[in-house]
Amino acid sequence: MAMVLVVTLAVLVVVGLFLFWAVRAYNGLVRRRNQVEAASAQIDVQLKRRHDLIPNLIETVREYAAHESGTLEAVVQARQQAVAVNGAGAGQRAQAENELSATLSRLFAVAEAYPDLKASQNFGALQGELADSEDKIAYARQFLNNAVQTYNTSIQAVPTNIVAGLGSFTPAEYFEARGEERGNVSAQF
Repeated sequence: MAMVLVVTLAVLVVVGLFLFWAVRAYNGLVRRRNQVEAASAQIDVQLKRRHDLIPNLIETVREYAAHESGTLEAVVQARQQAVAVNGAGAGQRAQAENELSATLSRLFAVAEAYPDLKASQNFGALQGELADSEDKIAYARQFLNNAVQTYNTSIQAVPTNIVAGLGSFTPAEYFEARGEERGNVSAQF
């Protein structure tokens, strides 16, 4: 009888330890998933700030370079597309933001041809704010991608992948530039 009691206690201890581990693993996965979501929300905040600066920048450029309407319209369309994919997957958002960055680069290249525009305090202030936004976006992307890497590793590594499978945890998507878009956007003169 004593032997049955010892075996029963041993089994209960093993089951208890397994349940304790499973709960800790599940909570860790939840914490990492929430960190990915928070980092993604921070990117949204920084992108909104960037999107809000662009209309002012366009109006400032329009005052000095009215006949550059093709470039200005391209920036407006790229901004609208970037705003439209807000809340979509990281890949779609990254693609739209990279297109916006490319059109902004063309806008700044056009501004080179207008010395009065380059000397404008308003344009300089907007350019500085946009450069600051770009830095914050880059940091937020890095933070998100680090969080995604940690989360994805956690759901794929043994033995937490068992808990991840049972808890329906799915891999998160990186927010990254593709191909030639990996280069820096020049917002400085």
